Amino acid sequence: MVKHQPLQVYERQLCLSCLTGIYGCRWKRYQRSHDETTKWECLWSFILFCTFSLLLVWFYFWWEAHNDYSEFNWFLYNRSGEWSDGTVPILAITAAGFTYIAFLMILALCHVGVGQQLNLHWLHKIGVTVALLSTIIGVISVTQMWGEEWDVIWISLQATGPFLHIGALAALTALAWLIAGQVARAEKTRFQVMVVLIYLCALLTLYFIPLSITSPCIMDRGSLKAAPGIIGHQGAPMIAPENTLLSFHRALQRNVSGLEADVTISLDGVPFLMRDRTLRRTTDVKRMFPERQYDDASFFNWTDLRSLNAGEWFLKDDPFWAVKYMSQSERWLVGNQTVCSLEQMLKLAARSRSLAVFMLHRPPPGHPHYHDWVNLTLDTVLRSGIPQRQVVWTVDSDREMVRQVAPGLQQTSLQMLPPNTLHHKGIGGLLLRYNQASGQDVRLYNEHNISLILYSVNDPWLYSLLWCSGVPTVSSEAPQVLRKLHSPLWLMSPEEYSLIWISADLISFAVVIGIFVFQNYHIIRWRMSGMRSYNPEQIMLSAAVRRSSREVNIMKEKLIFSEVSNGVNSDEAYMENGYNFYSN
Repeated sequence: MVKHQPLQVYERQLCLSCLTGIYGCRWKRYQRSHDETTKWECLWSFILFCTFSLLLVWFYFWWEAHNDYSEFNWFLYNRSGEWSDGTVPILAITAAGFTYIAFLMILALCHVGVGQQLNLHWLHKIGVTVALLSTIIGVISVTQMWGEEWDVIWISLQATGPFLHIGALAALTALAWLIAGQVARAEKTRFQVMVVLIYLCALLTLYFIPLSITSPCIMDRGSLKAAPGIIGHQGAPMIAPENTLLSFHRALQRNVSGLEADVTISLDGVPFLMRDRTLRRTTDVKRMFPERQYDDASFFNWTDLRSLNAGEWFLKDDPFWAVKYMSQSERWLVGNQTVCSLEQMLKLAARSRSLAVFMLHRPPPGHPHYHDWVNLTLDTVLRSGIPQRQVVWTVDSDREMVRQVAPGLQQTSLQMLPPNTLHHKGIGGLLLRYNQASGQDVRLYNEHNISLILYSVNDPWLYSLLWCSGVPTVSSEAPQVLRKLHSPLWLMSPEEYSLIWISADLISFAVVIGIFVFQNYHIIRWRMSGMRSYNPEQIMLSAAVRRSSREVNIMKEKLIFSEVSNGVNSDEAYMENGYNFYSN
């Protein structure tokens, strides 16, 4: 008697169903396939990888650009005329997009790991396309509006490079499991060799990439210089309204070595502190003089300027989320600030024996003091009673005249010039943005006794990096943060770094070798078995290594539709008793 009885029993595979369902909406078993991925889907996998890589760089850029968020918001204000924190929506969208694309990348790698065909759902393809195009548009916009900020990536790599290298090494080492699995399942030797060579090239590149990593924080501890002096840029604008007496007092309470401000000349010739072209952002000019709110700040006389409130906006906009930590008395103090004059700031600096640094803005054409703006400012400095050695003079116009009248002022340039040129012009200092001076430039200026001030340094990682580089002074909008650092965030000797680097490479290499040996041990054992007879044990072994081929499919069919009779051998009896085959 011959009977045909299908004995295949399907095991519920919830994880696999979720994997293929979320990625390609293939929730049913019959929708899944172990066939090779089509060229079209391979192209989409490549687009997904490119989108992930671009978003990774974009996310890293905005993470490290935290040092300059206030600068970015100020740029937006100058373009739109309205103050808002533009970094919040950018960060939210970037984080959401990166999380989504990273999740799809993980699902794609899991498909490769379990031998499933890649088939990205069309909704995900739309999402990937939107993420890619929006990121490209964002990159172009930042390049046009804020192009110099891209330097933060290369600067930050000096601080994060050694740690990113270890993270990338761990990720590529973990990827060895998928690579080894692909090699074990591949039927073509040429494909196996190509995959192994590509992976080994990437791995070896990562092993030796520390040779190109340079960081000033990789140095002998005995060579570390004193911490850079901190100048309060606009006082302490993250905890008090910028360019007000309260802001300067708060900065001095954090033991800053100097005060820095932006100076404009009023209509009646009084130098006062104002960063913006108009008064709309930092005063209540819209309420007091609504018809003049868009006028240049320099076209207001000092009496009108003194009548404006320069603190209520800080309580209302809360640009740095500091108001909720203030007491009622502190809020009252903040809300009653007025516009500060240059003379007031200079007198405060004189009493505290601090440096006074200011950026002087020339009045627009048609202003009554368009031609004598330098003389007015110089007279204010001399009248304030501050010692000349405490004033950092940055104005290039009429510098020779200023040097003759006040020879004790610290002549400082805003342009990066060679040391010999600076000495020839009688200039003894530089005030530069932090991305304009490299570590080599810092050493060069220190050797020629050129005082160097870098702005704006607000994040601890950047302050630590410049500390290790030997920068003598920095200008910061967050002195309350930097003063908490008593040493660089990290510092290691070249010997320590070499030991960490070589140890990480050796551990990674050992793990990779172990993974490849483990994966190939099973496939070698499977091949050595020969698969000459089609018995259940050998078929299960083929399933264990997930080898998808025509030979294995034939074996599965022979297992499912076997002829059984009373005189069966041991294997046939085993099947008749209900041997369960769990398919892939």
